[in-house]
Amino acid sequence: MYVAVYVDDVLLTGTDQSEIDQLKSFLHNKFRIKDPGKLHYFLGLEVLYKADGVIISQRKFLLDLLREYDYLEYSALVSPLDPNVKLRAKEGVLLADPNYYRMLVGKLNFLTNTRLDIAFSVQHLSQFMQDPREPHLKAAFHLLRYLKGDLTLGVFMSNDSDWSIKAYCDSDWAACPDTRKSVSGYVVLLGSSLISWKSKRQETVSLSSVEAEYRSLRKVVGELVWLKRLLTELTASCSSPFEVFCDSESALHIARNPVFHERTKHIEVDCRFVRQQLQDGLVSLHHIATNDQLADILTKALIGIKHSTVLSKLAVLLPPPT
Repeated sequence: MYVAVYVDDVLLTGTDQSEIDQLKSFLHNKFRIKDPGKLHYFLGLEVLYKADGVIISQRKFLLDLLREYDYLEYSALVSPLDPNVKLRAKEGVLLADPNYYRMLVGKLNFLTNTRLDIAFSVQHLSQFMQDPREPHLKAAFHLLRYLKGDLTLGVFMSNDSDWSIKAYCDSDWAACPDTRKSVSGYVVLLGSSLISWKSKRQETVSLSSVEAEYRSLRKVVGELVWLKRLLTELTASCSSPFEVFCDSESALHIARNPVFHERTKHIEVDCRFVRQQLQDGLVSLHHIATNDQLADILTKALIGIKHSTVLSKLAVLLPPPT
């Protein structure tokens, strides 16, 4: 049995219903709890049950957000950000009330708990929180219009017995026009279910696209180390090595090459970490074509068709009509 607690909100699940009932009775005697029954709503997350799994979304939160900013009547857009617009830190007129922008981006960040499709956009807008300007706010409003198109979009969690773990990692070299730092992104799937994702600007400047890709590879391997420990703690049986897919053959070659040289001297710690997990059998590394790279959606703004195609492969979908 598992118990998840957040302040005064509690989730119970397990394989023995009588044991669950006993714990609920014990908690009620101690704290007088309310039992709403089967999970449908928790901390802003809505759960819709299907025969083959569940869809987790944030429909109500998103609806309230669009209503708060008066965007329910606007027409929808097909991509979170305009791929043709390049935002810079110091371009545009300063906002009279920067807290307006910060609050909006903060609420959008909460949506990334179920909306992988806006993770890159939100991390990009978050780079301008200190000194927001009119183009940044306009881009945030563009994102609201995109969200208007798919209010109930959510993450599908399958109930099949596939416990294999696959991960995809990618980077966009020197993507930030102000700092020339790269953007890393990765997704992790348990069977066909999306369980972890990240889009983040790298901490330091990478001197080459290979270096940027390798730093992205190190990030996802670090996530897999944590995930392995978590699954072991939950007594979940998952076999390793975990498959990691990267579209940079050079980065994969560095990971497998036991000899350090000038090209890897300044990222030796990253190299040793990834190589250690490779030698220990936690991960196996595989090359994948750029067109099949699922983490691409977390490193750059994609056009509408490609954006939708990647989402469909990641099992991010709409609930069926009721």
